Amino acid sequence: MGLHSQKQIRLKPFVSIVILNYNGVKYLQEFLPSVLATQYENYEVVVADNGSTDNSISFLQANFPSVKLISSTTNEGFAGGYNWALKMIQADYYVLLNSDVAVTPNWISPMVDLLEQDKNNAACQPKLLSYKQPTLFEYAGAAGGWIDSFGYPFSRGRVFDVCEQDEKQYEDNAAIFWASGAAMMIRSNIFHDLGGFDAQFFAHQEEIDLCWRIQLAGYKIFCCPSAIVYHVGAGTLPRGGRKVFLNFRNNLIMLCKNLPLSELLWKLPFRLALDAISAWKGLLSGDTYFFTAIVKAHFALFGFIVSGKIHRSKSPKSLISLKGVYAGSLVFQYFIKKKQFFKKIVS
Repeated sequence: MGLHSQKQIRLKPFVSIVILNYNGVKYLQEFLPSVLATQYENYEVVVADNGSTDNSISFLQANFPSVKLISSTTNEGFAGGYNWALKMIQADYYVLLNSDVAVTPNWISPMVDLLEQDKNNAACQPKLLSYKQPTLFEYAGAAGGWIDSFGYPFSRGRVFDVCEQDEKQYEDNAAIFWASGAAMMIRSNIFHDLGGFDAQFFAHQEEIDLCWRIQLAGYKIFCCPSAIVYHVGAGTLPRGGRKVFLNFRNNLIMLCKNLPLSELLWKLPFRLALDAISAWKGLLSGDTYFFTAIVKAHFALFGFIVSGKIHRSKSPKSLISLKGVYAGSLVFQYFIKKKQFFKKIVS
């Protein structure tokens, strides 16, 4: 058979599954085997060690020699960590995967197929279920991230701290506002073209900021529920300290970066007032850590503004013109009208 009569075999796009690790040897031991059992013909697994002080590196070298290992001497957080790591990795698609995620064998192909349908499909996430309670959606993304008009993030399947049962109610490849950083597939060129994550965030909500900028650049983000993963997560950890501080600070910085000035000038004071109500409620209930964290977050925001550290998007658009945005107030629907499920709020 001549060369011209042979069909050329085109490999699937090359996918690099990148796990950012910081002192997570127990998670690597438990969950890496499921990642290495991924059924996809053209991928690699990379562990990017973010300055771990445990035995993560020696454990990987001894037990998982097929896993590519890159390392840094300092912990630069989720945002800075992925930024340095992905500069060292060449692939068509990156999958940013938390170390505490168990994947199913055929989780990559559906996401690749979805993004390959349209060059403007920039990123997507699988359906995230709870590792500990597999019938429940998981806090950090569930079936795709949304945001309300005042910047409060929520998900199809998770509103504030309420996670729904997975009853196949979110089985469509839906356009969303943000894809979870716990398991996000993204075109490598778009990640780099947009400057990656904002390293100043360190951790928490940097993926929402990136997805917001992706939409402002004219691209789309999806949930791909036929791809399924199970996330241990930290949504049930006690509120307090640095986690609350970063969540509130970064959310406010994100609004300052990406909202049009006409919206920011009235939404930011409104948000600060809502935060203050939440802080005082926490203090009156005895949660001094929560109160202190929000106060520190507000002062930190003002420090960012005064020092010029907030770099605004070049072409901000009205928030409600983007996909995955609820035009009303999530706080009002949840706390006043007592609507706790996504479909009760977004109908």
